[in-house]
Amino acid sequence: MSNVAKTKNFELLAPGGDIESIKAAIAAGADAIYCGLDSFNARNRATNLTFDVLSGIIRLAHQNNCKIFLTLNIVVLDSEIPAVIRLLNKLVNTKVDGVILQDLGLFHIIKEYFPTLDVHASTQINTHNDGQILFLKQLQASRVNLSRELNIREIKHLAQFGHQHDVLMEVFVHGSYCIGFSGLCYISSVKNGNSGNRGRCSQPCRDQYQTTAAGKDFPLNMKDNSAFSNMVELADAGVYSLKVEGRIKKSHYVYTVVDQWRQQIDRYCEQKPLLTDTTSLFTVFNRDFSNSYLQGDINKSMFIDNPRDNSVSHFTQVYQATTIDAVNGVKQKLYDDKTAIINTVEDVTKAMDVSSLPMTMIFSGKEGQCLTVIVTTPDQTIELQSESALIRAQKHVLTHELLEKRFQSLANEGEYQITHVDISGLAENTSVPFTELAQLKEQIGYQLNGEKALVAPIDTPKPRNSINHRKPTGITPELAILISDPSDVVLNQDNNAVLYYTIPEGLAMELEKTVALFEAHSHLVPWFPAILIGENYQAAVAFIERVKPNCIVTNNSGIAHVAYQQGIDWIAGPYLNLTNSFSLQCIADEFNAKGAFVSNEINRKQINPMVCPENFELHYSIYHPLMMLMSRQCLFHQTVGCKKKHFDNKCLRKCDKSASILSLKDASFVLDKQRGAHNALYSQQNYMNLQAVTDFPDKFTRFMIDLRDIKTETEVNADKAMLVSLFNAYIHGDINARATLEQTIIGTISQQYKKGL
Repeated sequence: MSNVAKTKNFELLAPGGDIESIKAAIAAGADAIYCGLDSFNARNRATNLTFDVLSGIIRLAHQNNCKIFLTLNIVVLDSEIPAVIRLLNKLVNTKVDGVILQDLGLFHIIKEYFPTLDVHASTQINTHNDGQILFLKQLQASRVNLSRELNIREIKHLAQFGHQHDVLMEVFVHGSYCIGFSGLCYISSVKNGNSGNRGRCSQPCRDQYQTTAAGKDFPLNMKDNSAFSNMVELADAGVYSLKVEGRIKKSHYVYTVVDQWRQQIDRYCEQKPLLTDTTSLFTVFNRDFSNSYLQGDINKSMFIDNPRDNSVSHFTQVYQATTIDAVNGVKQKLYDDKTAIINTVEDVTKAMDVSSLPMTMIFSGKEGQCLTVIVTTPDQTIELQSESALIRAQKHVLTHELLEKRFQSLANEGEYQITHVDISGLAENTSVPFTELAQLKEQIGYQLNGEKALVAPIDTPKPRNSINHRKPTGITPELAILISDPSDVVLNQDNNAVLYYTIPEGLAMELEKTVALFEAHSHLVPWFPAILIGENYQAAVAFIERVKPNCIVTNNSGIAHVAYQQGIDWIAGPYLNLTNSFSLQCIADEFNAKGAFVSNEINRKQINPMVCPENFELHYSIYHPLMMLMSRQCLFHQTVGCKKKHFDNKCLRKCDKSASILSLKDASFVLDKQRGAHNALYSQQNYMNLQAVTDFPDKFTRFMIDLRDIKTETEVNADKAMLVSLFNAYIHGDINARATLEQTIIGTISQQYKKGL
């Protein structure tokens, strides 16, 4: 569809997993495309791009009034910071329209050293409340991709809040649904070391499992997201960017979906009847469709017991094909229709060219004259002269080889290719100061860059005010205990341990009881969960205002921003996924964080180089039930069954269930639902990493153990008080306590610490 039909009311944001898909998206009328390079992006299974084709892609997109956003949306390690800086040094001098980030360290680096880059917050950050938008706004995010689990009422509130603070909202409107909240899914990481936070998710949620009591073989597999019928609601909500998921999809898929959405958006803006025929969307890959999250109706019909393409099944029902011949006819028609789409895509993209533009350089001049250089590209001619006159020289004379080498960097970013260097008009054995050659190259680069000065590269920075990661001599680490049962508030009385108490995710319905508990037990430190949506976030703000805790731990950046605003000491929890020194620097400098838990996804070698800002504490969890994912869905509909067809606030508050599932790949998981919490999937075995205590005797100021009552298959042959005593003894140097712990707690794992990211 012609780009003439585009409207400025909305942005249609398309996936670009490879060059052909990018061309298809442009041809179909995308306003913007998000794509990744072959490193530092969250779709490693996509073909992705090499840097040398990026400028050509940007040029092609801009010629068609389309923007290019580059995904750098993974967490990074200290060892990777030099490579990231080298990439940013090049990227900042391209015409890329924005970068999409997850890692707080990268937000901090770009804000400080590359402020001309427009920054967007990835869906991996899982933004779902006001405080998170303010948090990201402070890190210079101009837009935020909201959590896929939100309903239209929640989206509308955040979009309006964003408009008040000059932050645009982006919403996924088509493509895969994940069973877990983005950024909080570790199932692939724990199972085989392929972290979703590194773009390596192996999608074990799509695996086949042993048939469940509910008769399902794919109990975690959800239908695809389609908001195609919700254009009016999205417009009313104030959503700016409508985003199509699919960077691992083929070009014919991208073309079809983008084309249909282009027509839908344009029809809405032109006040024409909206499309209702979804035949085209069902023709390309799908797992059937649902808009139930958007509608706020979380129900069991959102699942499908088949992770593969649903197209044949759909059209078999549409055409009421009941015989083998009829079904084969459906398959043939689908094949023909897809072939027609593929041919269309090839036809409409065949003239699109992303190759480097040819650039010729002519050098001329005689002794006593200025050196003249004429640069010619398909769209401009640049003529410049040196300040000094050419002089006769014996050394460092201007040869073809020298000039080609000196000016080659003009083509290094891939937009241009020097195809010819002509020195026939240049006197032999002449020279000018090499500083003037550098000045000429800089002036040419300035004009090639649209009369925009090139940003000089920076060296790899070091975190400011960072100190040696060792604690002051003689200071021993503390033990912290995470609990969620009021009867456990006495666990620290004999051990001088710090007690963290879990704030429920459904806090709005538990606020008075929770406030009363903390008022009665002032020694408790609130532990805020990663997910706090809508009224539950507002309840968390009210809790802080009423209780006025001295210190909190938060896994939600929105609550971190509240603590920062109110001058409350706060510690970043492990689910903020902090994996490098600059992420620690970020939260300390920007939000006055007192400390942070290091991510449990990284290993000894990756933890070792992390350094802290001054007066900053590093914490680490050495024992906990190992959460694999957290879901806004009900995980029991497809497993043991549930009488309720819909998951609602009453379920969030009252339901407490546990079950297990076994994949056909011999991976077994625990499904757990605590009162006041979302559904979660846990490893059958708890995480226990006693080695970290001896590996880092001087790095961590606090080690945590999680004694919440999550039912796993780890066998614990001691009560909680004894466990606290043993762990406390061990972190304070009693080496005999380790053997006792290993005999007392049977069946644990620590693969993440061994494998790392």
